Amino acid sequence: MAKNQTIVPQNYPRISDPNDSYYGCLDDAKLVPHTIKIPEDKIKELILLAIKNANKKSSREILSIPQNATNEEIEKICVKEGKELFKYFKKYCGDPASTAHQVYQKHYSDIAREQFRNRTLQKERMNSGWRYQYLVIDCARETKRFKSISDIGASEGDFNAIIPFIDKTQTPLNLYVSVKNRSNTMGGQDWPKAIKALETLAANDKNKVGPYCCVFGMAMDRGTRHIKRRANDNVAHSVNTEVWLSDYFWPFFANSNYEEIMGLVLKVLLSSQAKNKSSIEIDIPEKLVVSFGECCKQADLLDEIGNFNDPYKLVKFFCATESKSNKNRKVKP
Repeated sequence: MAKNQTIVPQNYPRISDPNDSYYGCLDDAKLVPHTIKIPEDKIKELILLAIKNANKKSSREILSIPQNATNEEIEKICVKEGKELFKYFKKYCGDPASTAHQVYQKHYSDIAREQFRNRTLQKERMNSGWRYQYLVIDCARETKRFKSISDIGASEGDFNAIIPFIDKTQTPLNLYVSVKNRSNTMGGQDWPKAIKALETLAANDKNKVGPYCCVFGMAMDRGTRHIKRRANDNVAHSVNTEVWLSDYFWPFFANSNYEEIMGLVLKVLLSSQAKNKSSIEIDIPEKLVVSFGECCKQADLLDEIGNFNDPYKLVKFFCATESKSNKNRKVKP
């Protein structure tokens, strides 16, 4: 199918009652139901795995590490980023005296991790989105409800699920799913583009057999589902694309409701905290931390064990950096 070909309504069962609030949506009563309830301990295992995978992905994304990068290339990137982190440490010191007091007698590795998170806070917020993306895929596989679950590996979508109908004579339905934390992660003007991109991906999938339905799954927005429509005339952006909120999204793929999933995630996090292991933190490559420490050492800010040992040196260091950046700035009398 050519990318510029007109998108047509897909031939899958829909709710046909115009008085139904889900009018036009997929008629899920025609799909095979869940038959397996995933045990709590198994979901907790999947949560731990999802956290680990999301942390790894977050680290690679933040550092812009190519997917096929070699170990040598990754090491070079980490060394460079460690130096950039040191520059950030100097540049964004708002109060030299307070900062010197805060880092005094702390090890450079602790400060490196703290500065890294300050620098990457916005990107770090994407971590939870990836976490729930990994979790829902693994849960869907574990339920055995779906004929197959596969990672799309494209920016427009996250995974593809093929689900049979109760009527075995019907070709199974292809679901193309993009996972978001909440609906407001995209502005109103972004929705039409995102819907078009996801449906173009689905329509042009040469491996697809049978009809498709595109889904934007909201991991943490309460509610059920709807079709996104234009505000001015109430016309659907696409009759083949639905928004599934958390109260529908999680039961459909995981056979557990939203509150059950969030409660189990909390249990895992509390368990990690009790073991003094902050599993929610993004992985920071050790080579980056060491590179930051080398820069601190070269600036004569550390003692022999790597602690910031002289707050007065730190104040001088921060003030010198500030004066250097302002040396060409004219001061009005």
